[in-house]
Amino acid sequence: MKKTPSNIALIGGSLVLVAIAAPYLLPHPLPDFVSGMLYGMGSGALLWAAVLAAFGSRLPDPCDSSTPALRRRYMREFIPPMLGYVVATLLSVWWLKSIDVTWLRALVALLPVPPVALAMRAIMRYIRDADELQRRIELEALSFSTAWVSLAYLAGGFLQRAQVIDIPSGVAMIWVFPLICIGYGVVKLAIARRFS
Repeated sequence: MKKTPSNIALIGGSLVLVAIAAPYLLPHPLPDFVSGMLYGMGSGALLWAAVLAAFGSRLPDPCDSSTPALRRRYMREFIPPMLGYVVATLLSVWWLKSIDVTWLRALVALLPVPPVALAMRAIMRYIRDADELQRRIELEALSFSTAWVSLAYLAGGFLQRAQVIDIPSGVAMIWVFPLICIGYGVVKLAIARRFS
């Protein structure tokens, strides 16, 4: 299937609709984690479809100045930990329902962290070994994304303290890293366009 904005939007919209309709169509409700995954993947696909529709063929090659060997090494080091992260997260959520011992709950809750650390290592090695232009693009994207997410987290903290919003702290903490990654991707597109 060709990755056009309409196809990606169709997939994303379908995932969101499944998450919305499932409680009404299934005899048992979906677990919150599964619903959250459907909403997250669907929203991500809809966001990517919007980026493709807005920028279309003007999207820069995100790795245009890195060597093929560097890209291959990066993918070889990055994809397995991310798959491990998904599996570890699913196992962690499932196991935590049946564990009562505090130290064991802490160990199981932290199960997804080592794969993320390995993925971050792959990202750092990629940035370190890229040429100067690519390194500048990567570091600017990462810096701007981190600054914007930090500002949003700070604003959310003030709104929470003023009792304007009420977001559980666990949810807020878990979303910091994914939001930095999403912001990094969006900002990198804009910065790479400037240099292309």
